[in-house]
Amino acid sequence: MELKPLVRFNRNRNASLVALLCLVAVSTSAISRGRRAAKATQAVPSAIPQPFPTTPPDSSKINVGSPDIAGCAQVTGDSGAVPRQDNRRMGQGISPLGEKMKPKVMALFSIFMAASGVVAFILTASAYSPSAEVSGWVVDSQGRIAGATVRVRATDNFVISAPDGQFMLTGLVAGQEIEVTAWAEGYYIATTHVTPTVTGITLTLRRYHTTDHPDYEWASPSFCDGCHPALIPQWQGNAHGGAVANPRFFSLYNGTDITGTTVIAPGYQLNFPGTAGNCAACHAPGAGVDGFLTTNMNDVRGVISAGIHCDYCHKIGGLYLNPVSSSVYPNAPGVLSQRILRPPEGDDIFFGPYDDIHDPDTYLPAMSESRFCAPCHQFSFWGTPVYESYNEWLNSPYVDADITCQKCHMPPNGDNYFVLPEQGGLWHPAERIPSHLDLGLKDTAFMTSTVAMTVTAEVVGAFMDVTVTLKNVAAGHHVPTDHPGRHMILTVTAQGEQGSLTLLSGPSVPAWGGAQSGSPGKIYAKLLRDVVSGEFPVVSYWKPSTIISDNRIPAMGSDTSRYRFTTPASGDQVTITAQLLFRRLFQAEADARGWNSPDILMRENRAEVVLAPWEVVYLPLIQR
Repeated sequence: MELKPLVRFNRNRNASLVALLCLVAVSTSAISRGRRAAKATQAVPSAIPQPFPTTPPDSSKINVGSPDIAGCAQVTGDSGAVPRQDNRRMGQGISPLGEKMKPKVMALFSIFMAASGVVAFILTASAYSPSAEVSGWVVDSQGRIAGATVRVRATDNFVISAPDGQFMLTGLVAGQEIEVTAWAEGYYIATTHVTPTVTGITLTLRRYHTTDHPDYEWASPSFCDGCHPALIPQWQGNAHGGAVANPRFFSLYNGTDITGTTVIAPGYQLNFPGTAGNCAACHAPGAGVDGFLTTNMNDVRGVISAGIHCDYCHKIGGLYLNPVSSSVYPNAPGVLSQRILRPPEGDDIFFGPYDDIHDPDTYLPAMSESRFCAPCHQFSFWGTPVYESYNEWLNSPYVDADITCQKCHMPPNGDNYFVLPEQGGLWHPAERIPSHLDLGLKDTAFMTSTVAMTVTAEVVGAFMDVTVTLKNVAAGHHVPTDHPGRHMILTVTAQGEQGSLTLLSGPSVPAWGGAQSGSPGKIYAKLLRDVVSGEFPVVSYWKPSTIISDNRIPAMGSDTSRYRFTTPASGDQVTITAQLLFRRLFQAEADARGWNSPDILMRENRAEVVLAPWEVVYLPLIQR
């Protein structure tokens, strides 16, 4: 279906249809009046015309209605109804033959008008009927190309070239210029402008390079801002844009507080001095692509070209994933699982999610798929899986539902142009243009939408039983996910008029839960234990560690916990409060390092229970 052309076609067709309906409505009204007039004529055999009154009616009591089909006003007043009479014949009678013929004439006139409307509709619609064609061949320097996607740019009108490279696009509007594009894997996109109908056109594809050129100098994001001004601020505000400047990352990398002035163990540089680690493979791929084990993150801190920037992501020409598991290979983080194709001198290339953007752009289907995210969001350290967002998604119902990472984290935000019109950009439906927001921890509304909570309370004898169910309703991976310091804390309290009720059974927040430790509730986290020291929970996954527990909630999964409290005196009102918090890092560690990011209130539910008065039963004294 075309977008712009079809919109114009529909508008003209709809205008014709409206005109036709109006004509039909008028005709129907006229026919109806004609029939009523005919009946009225038959009801008065004498057909004697009534003369105008000699005494004018009171003008204050005259109502002038809408003109009738013959152009005469219907006038009513105290003098009574006046027959429809042509003012030019005022005072003259109308013959019985004329009265009989009038309805027939009106009916014939209505039929004529309706037929004219139909003819006008057909002519107008056919003028915009999508019946024109464009045909030709897709070729390269060696010959014709089969299996190429040929498209009317910025529309859903496309075909696949035949084995002999031939194609034919139909459903076009004659005389209306369009841009036709062609793409095949391994080639840049070819484009040409034509005016249908036209035959025998040739779209020549140009192959792009298949080897990386490390001497290429990364383009600054400011270069991209000229055509994509809406996207650059989005990138600047997301986690990717700040990858080489995140103070929390450098706090753990160097083993310091968040200001970098106080040593706080552990830290990668403290544990492995004199080495760089493999952090740059994901956090600074612009530099890590040429030395992921030799790029010290401190050397590239704040260097945008070393980070996750526009030019880097759009120079990824493919992925190296395990075809059996559909996931990353062991020990192949970030840049090791990406096929980087920097161009040779004098040329350029940009891989993107569209197959109809002119050279030097080309299409990479994987850019709109979750596997594009896999290299940096699925990795193990010392054989222990730490970052598992991709595999969690891969094993979730979201795969069959075709809900990708990009659909949730890069949702459309209403833009209709991803390139400015003056730079050649064409209008697209807003839902076709993903944002670069990369929604995550900094987006509270996004975070809180992932989990639903239900709370029920029931008095059972002398006890109050509370049940809390959490469900992961909107995350395609576990909640929480990725960094092992992230966790959610559920607390459940029962407050009576005289104070808090005592927990008799049910889980409690562990000692390392910070301010909430000891409260009725639980923590959802993947906990690591240091293999050497035995300490837990730890976030120093760069050291050998093992997983001792993992109770995070998977996609579409749920968790139910139950609590039994004592009941207060009869007649008391009890307030049950269940609160779910998200915390970036275990509180003791966060306090030591100065991480002052506030907890995110994910959910809070309350239930009110009023206890019925106790009944006192006096039993008879039994003598023995």
